[in-house]
Amino acid sequence: MSAHPTISPEASSLTNNSSGSVSSIDRPTRQEAEAAVELLLRWAGDDPSREGLRDTPARVARAYEEFFAGYSVDPVELLQRTFEETDGYDEMVLLKDISFESHCEHHMAPIIGVAHVAYMPRRRVVGISKLARVVEAYARRLQIQEKMTAQIANTLESVLDPLGVAVIIEAEHQCMTTRGVHKRGVSMVTSRMLGMFRTNPSTRRELLSLIGQRS
Repeated sequence: MSAHPTISPEASSLTNNSSGSVSSIDRPTRQEAEAAVELLLRWAGDDPSREGLRDTPARVARAYEEFFAGYSVDPVELLQRTFEETDGYDEMVLLKDISFESHCEHHMAPIIGVAHVAYMPRRRVVGISKLARVVEAYARRLQIQEKMTAQIANTLESVLDPLGVAVIIEAEHQCMTTRGVHKRGVSMVTSRMLGMFRTNPSTRRELLSLIGQRS
């Protein structure tokens, strides 16, 4: 199989502009982060020194490392290994129901949902686990769903140079289920269609049929 590690100028620009590398941010120390959590606990009206909260600042700092691990991942780099030996396969590639957890950048409340990612290969394909990893890389950041949808689609288009890309995300936002309007059971759907998925109605209908949505 032929692997292609070359990064195109478009992909390089995308890496520099939208991957959100944390290396350019002046990060506080772990001790400062834990002190901030302790301050919030006091602000909420509790006593950080009591037994149940004594280790909470350290636990929250560790949890944040997991919640926001996407800042240390380059989604473009994840897609560099591709394969050309496909026996001429030129139909849709779809990975559906990719579960993810993200956090709203406005209230830092969880966003829990699934992503459907499809592309029409031009010359090469990528390992399917890499599609899930790209979703994960963008999900594990502070997000709004609209931006996350566009970031995934734009990255796939820039790196893979396919005939088309489609990303559909369905998610529940706990910033509106656990606070504010308190509306449970409400899901938000966003989509970004590029190339054939935007210009060819039959391709778009096929995609929607495969993921179980009405066109």
